[in-house]
Amino acid sequence: MPLDDRKKLVRQHIELSWNKGRSMLAEQLHSKDFLYKSSFMGRPLNSPAFSQMVKDIRHAMPDLQVVVEECIAEDYKVVTWSTLIGTIQRPALGYQPSDKVLSISAMAFWTLTPSHEIQEICTMFDMESFRSQLGMPTQSFAAKALP
Repeated sequence: MPLDDRKKLVRQHIELSWNKGRSMLAEQLHSKDFLYKSSFMGRPLNSPAFSQMVKDIRHAMPDLQVVVEECIAEDYKVVTWSTLIGTIQRPALGYQPSDKVLSISAMAFWTLTPSHEIQEICTMFDMESFRSQLGMPTQSFAAKALP
């Protein structure tokens, strides 16, 4: 599969899962041993658990849009830099509703199989910016780096 097709597959997954909420179609792109890892979650999620998490977040943020800012591919790896934009309208994952439009940066590292399935997604969210936008206390970089 050419690198551009791998990037299209990843963009299709983002569009189906996050932007349209079409989890059944997105799951068809996953390998049988699919794992989702994230700085947002405390443990890896399999395909059904990933779909449920996306559904829960989309329920809390019905206006959520994920914009892919950059997409780079090499071999069976794809890296995306995305911006999640929306408002928290219902409680989710320990966060309360807010009328603030949030803009959250995320970097995701995708691993694809030779048979063109998504095997793993490892996502890092800018949680300090997210917390700051919600008016929650944040820690300085120095305070986080020290034991």
